[in-house]
Amino acid sequence: MRFELKDIKCGYGGKTVLQDISFAVEAGEVLCVLGPNGTGKTTLFKTILGLLKPLAGEILIDGNNSLHWSRTKMAQVIGYIPQAQNTSFPFSVMDMILMGRTAHLGNFASPTKKDRKIAEQVIATLDISLLKQRIFTELSGGEKQLVLIARALAQEPKMLVMDEPTSALDFGNQLKVLGQVKELARQGLAIIMASHVPDHAFFYATKVMLLNQGGLFGLGKANEVITEKGLRELYGVNVKIIGTGIISDLDGQGEVRMCVPLPGPKN
Repeated sequence: MRFELKDIKCGYGGKTVLQDISFAVEAGEVLCVLGPNGTGKTTLFKTILGLLKPLAGEILIDGNNSLHWSRTKMAQVIGYIPQAQNTSFPFSVMDMILMGRTAHLGNFASPTKKDRKIAEQVIATLDISLLKQRIFTELSGGEKQLVLIARALAQEPKMLVMDEPTSALDFGNQLKVLGQVKELARQGLAIIMASHVPDHAFFYATKVMLLNQGGLFGLGKANEVITEKGLRELYGVNVKIIGTGIISDLDGQGEVRMCVPLPGPKN
């Protein structure tokens, strides 16, 4: 599976938020999108998901322009995982996951034995069988996020779009969720993930896209794109990037790095 944006301009009501955005993600890759608040990450994701029409450019899925695809067809190819969310209805975890089968059901149809089997397979893949009979609203933040990932996987998509999936999670749950992201990439899914933490890109991404106001700031491998100078320009902070001595296990190329904040103003 290959997902590609070519010279995309996106925005609302004719107002441009991002322009000249081009990149490709293939099966097994994790693209981490970094950038300050207000740089257009959410707008870009809505455009990728087909919720916003691009103002210019093409979105290609295996070479096919998806501009006129239906919401249902898009949902069969791309699964979306929002930030951890609540619902006012006491759905069971199984019911939440079965909602992911909506893209494959006709109007007013109920889940079939096949749909339930797929939901069970997803539950086994994510190792969350102990949550199956619990109520979604009673779960912890990390448990909810794993259920949202399961719901998206139940769509049987070829790609996942994840909007800051760890933003509301504690350290332990962040590692659990990001570990699942890495494992799903190994299983052949293409993943686009927004984050505010450069370390996530160093540890869990095969490539990184940096956004600033209006467009692309950088695109490539994390160790090449995420620099001390670039982070100062993007975020206005002073950091030191150090090596960990660990070789990336996603692409096996290069030492994984991490960011250490430094005192005082940026240079």
